[in-house]
Parts: sequence; C-alpha cells; structure tokens
Amino acid sequence: MLDYAEEIKKRVKFIQDTVGASNAKGIVFANSGGKDAALTGILCKMACDNTVSLILPCGVERSYKSDRTDAMSLSKQYDIATRGIDLAETQEAFLRSVNADTHITPRALANIAPRLRMMAVYAVATSENRLVAGTGNRSEYYLGYFTKFGDGGYDFNPIADLTVTEVLDFLRYLGAPENIINKPPSAGLYEGQTDEADLGITYERIDKYITTGEATSEDKTLIDRYHNSTGHKRRLPLMYGQD
Repeated sequence: MLDYAEEIKKRVKFIQDTVGASNAKGIVFANSGGKDAALTGILCKMACDNTVSLILPCGVERSYKSDRTDAMSLSKQYDIATRGIDLAETQEAFLRSVNADTHITPRALANIAPRLRMMAVYAVATSENRLVAGTGNRSEYYLGYFTKFGDGGYDFNPIADLTVTEVLDFLRYLGAPENIINKPPSAGLYEGQTDEADLGITYERIDKYITTGEATSEDKTLIDRYHNSTGHKRRLPLMYGQD
C-alpha cells in the first residue's frame, strides 16, 4: 500500500525540481474532468501556485456538460485557475480540409481531438513560459491506450507510474470531488464512450495483471496483444543511423 503522504511529498518535489530546472514560470494541463487530470492537477497546484487548467471541448456533448462540470468542481475545490478553449469549429474546419483530399476513418477521427487539444495546450505553454503536465497513467501507457502526439505529448508526468486503481485510491485519500471519483473512465472521444467498453476488459483486471502477473488466459492474451501492438507509442520515432 502506498504511503500517500510520502508519495505526495516526493511528487511535489519532482514537479518543483522540473519546473525550476527549465526556468518555467508555471504549469498548464488539460482538465478533462476525469480522474487522471484531477490527480495531476492537484499535485501540480501543490507544487506550483501558477498552475492553469484548460477545459478543451471538441464537439462531444458531454464535454460541454458533465465533463465541464466535473472539471470546474476540481478547479473550485483546489483553487486552480481554469480557462476554456472550444475546439469544435477548429475540428470541423480541419475535417472539411482533409476530407477534400482523403476519407478519414473512424480510427483517425478518434485521434484528431486529442491532437488538437495537445496543440492548444502547447500554444498556451509556449506563449506563457509554462510546462505541460501529462495526465496519462501506467495502465494506459502499458496498453498503449493513448494518442501518439496527442495526450501522449507532454513535458513531464507526475502520475505515470500509477495504475488506474492507484490513481483512484490516491484521489480518495486527497478527498477529491465524488463526482470525479465515481465517473467511469472515458477519453470523451464520442458520445457514450468509455475506456473499458473500448478495451473489452476492466481496469481492475488490467491492473492485477500489470502489478502481479495474474490473469486468465483470455485476459492475458488480450492485454499482451494491446501491449505488443503499441510498442511504437512508447519509444521515440525511429531514425536512420541510430540504434
């Protein structure tokens, strides 16, 4: 079991050292209203008062309603400065341009919003000398369940070693808003989307396999397939002449 008080102290120091070494003036992160963004935001605010969260709806109805409500409840409870950038029109314009030359598949479409959000977060970060905090957890990273050059793009990540289960336990310890703790994990890629429905397996079973190696043969096969097919997401791009 994690020593939460000690873990908070170490992660806050990690963030402070990272910001200090880069001579940045602050931090910015995408506030989706989900558990990972919540824990990242809380830790960043503890480490750096000049932390800003961005709510970045991109056409999905829930991102304007429940996700925004949850994101604002986090900001209010932990006094995190928050802004909103609506990317729906940007996405529509982009789709019109690209569809004029090719047919965008559902898989490609699902990755557009995370990449637009990454562009928005980095535009703010660069303009205001901030570092971008990542919000991905260990379970997602192991499965490759993130968008390359989208939510997988950041300057540092204070929760990358925590499974979904550990993130949830951490939030309970910190007294995070119940509406965030109780909501099903979702990337908000489309209406009704949830991570576990997409993956075909629960995070509880995924985390058990990652941390203990224990799983049914069916679960092991599924998790291994996700992990093995997404190795390119967990390494730098291949470059000729480099090992």
